[in-house]
Parts: sequence; C-alpha cells; structure tokens
Amino acid sequence: MKHQTSALEQILFTTRLTDLLAWARKNSLWPYVFGTACCGIEYMSVVGPKHDAARFGAEVVRFSPRQADLLIVAGTISEKMGPVVKKVYEQMSEPKWVMAMGACAASGGFYRAYHVLQGVDQVMPVDIYVAGCPPTPEAVLAGLLMLQQKIQSEARPRKTMA
Repeated sequence: MKHQTSALEQILFTTRLTDLLAWARKNSLWPYVFGTACCGIEYMSVVGPKHDAARFGAEVVRFSPRQADLLIVAGTISEKMGPVVKKVYEQMSEPKWVMAMGACAASGGFYRAYHVLQGVDQVMPVDIYVAGCPPTPEAVLAGLLMLQQKIQSEARPRKTMA
C-alpha cells in the first residue's frame, strides 16, 4: 500500500534545535583575517570571483573581531604579536573557530628563531590547519569545507582555552 503524503507533510519538516543551529552556523561563517604576510595576500584570491568563498557562506569578511566567528590567522606571527592575536581571539564571541592558514601560522614555517611563534596554537586553540607556503586558494576552501563539517557535527560550542 502506498503512503499518501498530506499537504502539511509536503511543506513542513522536523529537526532538533541543535541540528538547525549547527546548519545555520556552518553556512554563515563571518571570517576575520589576521593577515601578516604572503598568506594574507593569498587570501584575497579566495574571496575573489574565481574561487568565490561566498559559495560556502563565508563571504562576509569582517573588520572587527567582535563581529566575526572565524579567525583566519594567515602568515607569520612573531613573539611580540602573539599576545595581540590572542587578544583578537578573546574579543570574538562564542561560538568561534580558528583556521591556521599556511606553514608559518601552523608551525612557524621556515622561521626557526627566537622571535617567531612556532605555531599560533601556542596562544589559542586551532580548529583547522591549512598546509602550504602559501596555501593555494583551493586548499583554503578545502579547509573551510572541513571546518564546516566540524561545525555541523558539534552539538554545542566548545570551551575556550584558559
């Protein structure tokens, strides 16, 4: 026997509130780019017309960390800049995520010296690492998609580093 769908079943769907919030967060990321070097320049092509991060809901680049939920650390972070980027992170409201874009943000890159932070994860939690020097726009978009999958699977915002 064939199941008959009512008009109400055709226009309504049910879900859990946490799933709806995760879907909305995933598809409306507002990035704040902390660009300090080559990766900061490379990020411009990610939001340009050829690669178009807007397809994935991340086109609203913010100019204040208070309005952003995704911090993209793009480039070399010196030891003196470590507290600054941490302060930027702390100004963001929950839930928030961090992407380390490029070798320098992830591990200090080829700067193995006293004056360069050997990875931004020393001052804040990092959700996604995008490899490259600088990473290609396609790699950054792949990282963005991985982050979206992570956000979709999170039941609630995670705790921040103390």
